[in-house]
Amino acid sequence: MPDLIEALSPEPAFQIQPDPPSPFLEALLDGLSRPQKAIPCRFLYDEAGSKLFDDICRLPEYYPTRTETALLRAHAPQMARRIGAGVRFIELGAGSGGKAEFVLDAMHAQGLPPSAYVCLDISPVPLAATAEAIEQRYPGLPVTAVCGDYLGELDLPASQARDLCFFPGSTIGNFERAEARDFLAHWRERLSAGAMMLIGVDLKKDIPTLERAYDDAQGVTAQFSLNVLARANRELGANFQTARFRHRARYREDPGHIEISLVSQDAQTVAVADSLFHFAPGEAVHIENSHKYSVNEFAALSASAGFDVDAVWTDPRRWFSLHLLRARD
Repeated sequence: MPDLIEALSPEPAFQIQPDPPSPFLEALLDGLSRPQKAIPCRFLYDEAGSKLFDDICRLPEYYPTRTETALLRAHAPQMARRIGAGVRFIELGAGSGGKAEFVLDAMHAQGLPPSAYVCLDISPVPLAATAEAIEQRYPGLPVTAVCGDYLGELDLPASQARDLCFFPGSTIGNFERAEARDFLAHWRERLSAGAMMLIGVDLKKDIPTLERAYDDAQGVTAQFSLNVLARANRELGANFQTARFRHRARYREDPGHIEISLVSQDAQTVAVADSLFHFAPGEAVHIENSHKYSVNEFAALSASAGFDVDAVWTDPRRWFSLHLLRARD
Protein backbone atom coordinates (compact mmCIF):
# COMPACT_ATOMS: atom_id res chain seq x y z
CA MET A 1 0.00 0.00 0.00
CA PRO A 2 2.72 2.59 0.77
CA ASP A 3 4.17 1.93 -2.67
CA LEU A 4 0.76 2.64 -4.26
CA ILE A 5 0.33 5.88 -2.36
CA GLU A 6 3.80 6.96 -3.45
CA ALA A 7 3.02 6.07 -7.06
CA LEU A 8 -0.21 8.08 -7.04
CA SER A 9 1.34 11.15 -5.43
CA PRO A 10 1.37 14.04 -7.92
CA GLU A 11 4.72 15.25 -9.21
CA PRO A 12 5.54 18.83 -8.25
CA ALA A 13 4.77 21.28 -11.06
CA PHE A 14 8.24 22.79 -10.77
CA GLN A 15 11.37 22.59 -8.68
CA ILE A 16 12.90 25.58 -6.97
CA GLN A 17 16.52 25.85 -8.02
CA PRO A 18 18.99 27.28 -5.52
CA ASP A 19 20.71 30.50 -6.49
CA PRO A 20 24.08 29.86 -8.13
CA PRO A 21 27.02 30.60 -5.86
CA SER A 22 28.45 34.11 -6.14
CA PRO A 23 31.93 34.02 -7.75
CA PHE A 24 32.86 37.03 -5.62
CA LEU A 25 31.74 35.29 -2.41
CA GLU A 26 33.58 32.09 -3.29
CA ALA A 27 36.78 33.97 -4.13
CA LEU A 28 36.55 36.14 -1.01
CA LEU A 29 36.03 33.22 1.35
CA ASP A 30 38.88 31.32 -0.27
CA GLY A 31 41.24 34.28 -0.34
CA LEU A 32 40.65 35.35 3.26
CA SER A 33 41.12 31.76 4.47
CA ARG A 34 44.70 31.59 3.19
CA PRO A 35 47.78 32.21 5.38
CA GLN A 36 48.49 35.25 3.16
CA LYS A 37 45.05 36.80 2.82
CA ALA A 38 44.20 37.95 -0.71
CA ILE A 39 41.33 39.21 -2.87
CA PRO A 40 41.64 38.65 -6.66
CA CYS A 41 42.11 41.94 -8.48
CA ARG A 42 39.34 41.23 -11.01
CA PHE A 43 36.79 42.08 -8.29
CA LEU A 44 38.07 45.66 -8.09
CA TYR A 45 36.09 46.56 -11.20
CA ASP A 46 32.45 46.80 -10.25
CA GLU A 47 30.58 49.92 -11.37
CA ALA A 48 32.01 52.08 -8.57
CA GLY A 49 35.51 50.66 -9.04
CA SER A 50 35.45 51.22 -12.80
CA LYS A 51 34.50 54.86 -12.30
CA LEU A 52 37.32 55.30 -9.80
CA PHE A 53 39.79 53.70 -12.22
CA ASP A 54 38.69 56.20 -14.88
CA ASP A 55 39.54 58.94 -12.36
CA ILE A 56 42.94 57.32 -11.71
CA CYS A 57 43.76 57.44 -15.42
CA ARG A 58 43.43 61.23 -15.32
CA LEU A 59 45.68 61.77 -12.28
CA PRO A 60 48.99 63.58 -12.79
CA GLU A 61 50.90 60.75 -11.08
CA TYR A 62 49.39 58.02 -13.28
CA TYR A 63 51.55 58.18 -16.41
CA PRO A 64 50.61 54.88 -18.20
CA THR A 65 47.36 56.01 -19.85
CA ARG A 66 48.55 59.33 -21.22
CA THR A 67 51.95 57.92 -22.25
CA GLU A 68 50.39 55.02 -24.15
CA THR A 69 47.87 57.36 -25.77
CA ALA A 70 50.69 59.65 -26.93
CA LEU A 71 52.55 56.67 -28.40
CA LEU A 72 49.47 55.55 -30.31
CA ARG A 73 48.80 59.04 -31.59
CA ALA A 74 52.39 59.47 -32.78
CA HIS A 75 53.05 56.02 -34.23
CA ALA A 76 49.68 54.63 -35.37
CA PRO A 77 50.47 55.19 -39.08
CA GLN A 78 53.66 53.16 -38.76
CA MET A 79 51.81 50.49 -36.80
CA ALA A 80 49.14 50.29 -39.49
CA ARG A 81 51.73 49.78 -42.22
CA ARG A 82 53.40 46.96 -40.31
CA ILE A 83 50.07 45.29 -39.56
CA GLY A 84 48.81 45.46 -43.14
CA ALA A 85 45.35 45.29 -44.70
CA GLY A 86 42.49 42.88 -44.25
CA VAL A 87 43.16 41.71 -40.69
CA ARG A 88 40.47 40.75 -38.27
CA PHE A 89 40.99 43.33 -35.50
CA ILE A 90 40.36 41.71 -32.08
CA GLU A 91 40.29 44.03 -29.06
CA LEU A 92 40.64 42.42 -25.63
CA GLY A 93 38.86 44.36 -22.91
CA ALA A 94 36.49 46.55 -24.86
CA GLY A 95 36.59 49.52 -22.52
CA SER A 96 40.04 50.76 -23.55
CA GLY A 97 39.07 54.41 -23.76
CA GLY A 98 39.09 54.73 -27.53
CA LYS A 99 42.69 53.56 -27.97
CA ALA A 100 41.77 51.12 -30.75
CA GLU A 101 40.50 54.01 -32.85
CA PHE A 102 44.01 55.44 -33.22
CA VAL A 103 45.09 52.29 -35.03
CA LEU A 104 41.81 51.77 -36.90
CA ASP A 105 41.82 55.39 -38.13
CA ALA A 106 45.38 55.01 -39.38
CA MET A 107 44.54 51.75 -41.15
CA HIS A 108 41.61 53.33 -42.95
CA ALA A 109 43.54 56.51 -43.80
CA GLN A 110 46.30 54.50 -45.47
CA GLY A 111 44.00 52.24 -47.44
CA LEU A 112 44.65 49.26 -45.13
CA PRO A 113 41.24 48.71 -43.53
CA PRO A 114 40.56 45.62 -41.43
CA SER A 115 38.14 43.02 -42.70
CA ALA A 116 36.26 42.82 -39.38
CA TYR A 117 36.34 44.07 -35.80
CA VAL A 118 35.72 41.85 -32.75
CA CYS A 119 35.54 43.27 -29.22
CA LEU A 120 35.69 41.13 -26.09
CA ASP A 121 34.77 42.06 -22.54
CA ILE A 122 33.41 40.31 -19.48
CA SER A 123 30.93 43.13 -18.83
CA PRO A 124 28.07 43.56 -21.32
CA VAL A 125 27.63 47.31 -20.77
CA PRO A 126 31.04 48.57 -22.00
CA LEU A 127 30.99 45.82 -24.61
CA ALA A 128 27.74 47.06 -26.16
CA ALA A 129 28.88 50.68 -25.99
CA THR A 130 32.19 49.89 -27.72
CA ALA A 131 30.53 47.86 -30.47
CA GLU A 132 28.03 50.64 -31.16
CA ALA A 133 30.75 53.30 -31.26
CA ILE A 134 32.84 51.29 -33.75
CA GLU A 135 29.81 50.63 -35.98
CA GLN A 136 29.04 54.35 -36.11
CA ARG A 137 32.65 55.39 -36.69
CA TYR A 138 33.37 52.85 -39.46
CA PRO A 139 30.20 52.22 -41.50
CA GLY A 140 30.36 48.94 -43.36
CA LEU A 141 32.94 47.34 -41.05
CA PRO A 142 31.53 44.04 -39.72
CA VAL A 143 31.45 44.28 -35.91
CA THR A 144 31.03 41.37 -33.49
CA ALA A 145 30.76 41.69 -29.70
CA VAL A 146 31.75 38.64 -27.63
CA CYS A 147 30.85 38.72 -23.93
CA GLY A 148 33.21 36.56 -21.93
CA ASP A 149 36.50 36.27 -20.09
CA TYR A 150 39.49 36.48 -22.42
CA LEU A 151 41.36 34.26 -19.96
CA GLY A 152 38.93 31.42 -20.55
CA GLU A 153 37.34 29.66 -23.48
CA LEU A 154 35.59 31.90 -25.99
CA ASP A 155 33.42 31.24 -29.00
CA LEU A 156 35.11 33.49 -31.54
CA PRO A 157 33.39 33.79 -34.92
CA ALA A 158 34.93 31.78 -37.75
CA SER A 159 37.27 33.74 -39.99
CA GLN A 160 39.76 33.15 -42.79
CA ALA A 161 41.45 36.49 -42.14
CA ARG A 162 44.78 37.01 -40.41
CA ASP A 163 44.27 38.23 -36.83
CA LEU A 164 45.54 41.35 -35.10
CA CYS A 165 44.95 41.13 -31.34
CA PHE A 166 44.99 44.51 -29.54
CA PHE A 167 45.66 44.43 -25.78
CA PRO A 168 46.43 47.94 -24.50
CA GLY A 169 46.71 49.51 -21.08
CA SER A 170 49.57 47.42 -19.64
CA THR A 171 46.95 44.93 -18.44
CA ILE A 172 49.51 42.20 -19.16
CA GLY A 173 51.31 43.49 -16.05
CA ASN A 174 48.46 42.28 -13.82
CA PHE A 175 49.51 38.69 -14.53
CA GLU A 176 52.32 37.03 -12.66
CA ARG A 177 55.17 36.41 -15.07
CA ALA A 178 54.37 32.71 -15.55
CA GLU A 179 50.71 33.59 -16.03
CA ALA A 180 51.63 36.24 -18.62
CA ARG A 181 53.61 33.65 -20.55
CA ASP A 182 50.66 31.22 -20.41
CA PHE A 183 48.26 33.96 -21.50
CA LEU A 184 50.39 34.78 -24.56
CA ALA A 185 50.81 31.11 -25.42
CA HIS A 186 47.06 30.57 -25.10
CA TRP A 187 46.33 33.36 -27.57
CA ARG A 188 49.14 32.19 -29.85
CA GLU A 189 47.23 28.91 -30.23
CA ARG A 190 43.84 30.62 -30.55
CA LEU A 191 44.79 33.14 -33.25
CA SER A 192 45.17 32.48 -36.97
CA ALA A 193 48.40 31.65 -38.76
CA GLY A 194 50.59 34.72 -39.14
CA ALA A 195 48.65 36.56 -36.44
CA MET A 196 50.01 39.61 -34.63
CA MET A 197 49.48 41.10 -31.16
CA LEU A 198 49.85 44.78 -30.26
CA ILE A 199 50.37 44.97 -26.48
CA GLY A 200 50.94 47.83 -24.05
CA VAL A 201 53.74 47.08 -21.57
CA ASP A 202 54.78 49.29 -18.65
CA LEU A 203 58.54 49.56 -18.26
CA LYS A 204 60.83 49.55 -15.24
CA LYS A 205 61.84 52.99 -14.01
CA ASP A 206 62.79 54.83 -10.82
CA ILE A 207 60.95 53.59 -7.74
CA PRO A 208 59.44 56.94 -6.58
CA THR A 209 57.73 57.43 -9.95
CA LEU A 210 56.32 53.91 -9.85
CA GLU A 211 55.04 54.14 -6.28
CA ARG A 212 53.46 57.58 -6.79
CA ALA A 213 51.53 56.20 -9.76
CA TYR A 214 49.82 53.69 -7.45
CA ASP A 215 49.52 55.88 -4.34
CA ASP A 216 48.52 59.36 -5.51
CA ALA A 217 48.42 62.48 -3.35
CA GLN A 218 44.63 62.82 -3.65
CA GLY A 219 44.03 59.27 -2.43
CA VAL A 220 41.97 58.19 -5.44
CA THR A 221 43.94 54.94 -5.82
CA ALA A 222 43.36 54.22 -2.13
CA GLN A 223 39.61 54.68 -2.67
CA PHE A 224 39.81 52.29 -5.62
CA SER A 225 41.48 49.58 -3.52
CA LEU A 226 39.20 50.06 -0.51
CA ASN A 227 36.14 49.88 -2.74
CA VAL A 228 36.57 46.10 -2.98
CA LEU A 229 35.82 45.90 0.77
CA ALA A 230 32.87 48.25 0.37
CA ARG A 231 31.67 46.06 -2.51
CA ALA A 232 31.77 43.02 -0.19
CA ASN A 233 29.60 44.96 2.25
CA ARG A 234 27.13 46.00 -0.47
CA GLU A 235 26.83 42.70 -2.31
CA LEU A 236 27.61 40.06 0.30
CA GLY A 237 26.50 41.63 3.57
CA ALA A 238 30.03 41.68 5.00
CA ASN A 239 30.87 44.17 7.75
CA PHE A 240 34.28 45.56 6.75
CA GLN A 241 35.06 48.92 8.32
CA THR A 242 37.06 50.42 5.49
CA ALA A 243 38.49 53.18 7.69
CA ARG A 244 40.36 50.49 9.62
CA PHE A 245 42.32 49.44 6.53
CA ARG A 246 45.06 51.39 4.74
CA HIS A 247 46.02 51.21 1.09
CA ARG A 248 49.71 50.36 0.55
CA ALA A 249 51.66 50.30 -2.72
CA ARG A 250 55.34 49.40 -2.74
CA TYR A 251 57.80 48.28 -5.37
CA ARG A 252 59.46 44.87 -5.18
CA GLU A 253 62.65 44.84 -7.23
CA ASP A 254 62.73 41.07 -7.65
CA PRO A 255 61.36 40.38 -10.20
CA GLY A 256 60.03 43.92 -10.55
CA HIS A 257 56.43 44.72 -9.62
CA ILE A 258 54.25 47.06 -7.63
CA GLU A 259 52.59 45.16 -4.78
CA ILE A 260 49.24 46.57 -3.67
CA SER A 261 47.73 45.58 -0.33
CA LEU A 262 45.13 46.67 2.20
CA VAL A 263 46.68 46.72 5.68
CA SER A 264 44.65 46.26 8.85
CA GLN A 265 45.28 49.14 11.24
CA ASP A 266 44.40 47.20 14.38
CA ALA A 267 43.16 43.84 15.61
CA GLN A 268 39.69 43.25 14.21
CA THR A 269 37.23 40.55 13.18
CA VAL A 270 35.15 40.72 10.01
CA ALA A 271 32.08 38.64 9.17
CA VAL A 272 31.54 37.44 5.59
CA ALA A 273 28.47 35.24 5.10
CA ASP A 274 28.71 32.69 7.94
CA SER A 275 32.47 32.98 8.37
CA LEU A 276 34.56 35.13 10.69
CA PHE A 277 38.02 36.36 9.71
CA HIS A 278 40.51 37.75 12.21
CA PHE A 279 43.05 40.41 11.28
CA ALA A 280 46.13 41.22 13.32
CA PRO A 281 47.49 44.78 13.49
CA GLY A 282 49.57 45.38 10.37
CA GLU A 283 48.28 42.26 8.58
CA ALA A 284 48.03 42.77 4.82
CA VAL A 285 45.39 41.60 2.36
CA HIS A 286 47.02 41.28 -1.05
CA ILE A 287 44.99 42.95 -3.79
CA GLU A 288 47.13 43.16 -6.90
CA ASN A 289 50.59 43.06 -8.43
CA SER A 290 51.51 45.23 -11.39
CA HIS A 291 54.54 43.78 -13.14
CA LYS A 292 57.06 45.99 -14.92
CA TYR A 293 59.46 44.83 -17.62
CA SER A 294 62.47 45.98 -19.54
CA VAL A 295 62.05 45.85 -23.31
CA ASN A 296 64.38 42.84 -23.48
CA GLU A 297 62.60 41.03 -20.64
CA PHE A 298 59.27 41.26 -22.40
CA ALA A 299 60.79 40.20 -25.71
CA ALA A 300 62.17 37.08 -24.01
CA LEU A 301 58.80 36.36 -22.38
CA SER A 302 57.05 36.72 -25.76
CA ALA A 303 59.57 34.42 -27.43
CA SER A 304 58.93 31.72 -24.82
CA ALA A 305 55.22 31.91 -25.74
CA GLY A 306 55.76 31.55 -29.48
CA PHE A 307 55.96 35.19 -30.61
CA ASP A 308 58.73 37.16 -32.27
CA VAL A 309 59.00 40.93 -31.78
CA ASP A 310 58.17 42.76 -35.00
CA ALA A 311 58.56 46.29 -33.60
CA VAL A 312 58.67 48.22 -30.32
CA TRP A 313 57.72 51.84 -29.70
CA THR A 314 58.68 53.71 -26.52
CA ASP A 315 58.37 57.29 -25.30
CA PRO A 316 61.53 59.46 -24.95
CA ARG A 317 61.81 58.66 -21.23
CA ARG A 318 61.30 54.93 -21.91
CA TRP A 319 58.52 54.78 -19.34
CA PHE A 320 56.08 52.80 -21.49
CA SER A 321 56.17 50.60 -24.57
CA LEU A 322 53.97 49.14 -27.27
CA HIS A 323 55.15 45.78 -28.61
CA LEU A 324 53.99 44.46 -31.96
CA LEU A 325 54.42 40.70 -31.84
CA ARG A 326 54.21 38.22 -34.69
CA ALA A 327 53.18 34.61 -34.13
CA ARG A 328 56.04 32.29 -34.96
CA ASP A 329 55.27 29.63 -37.60
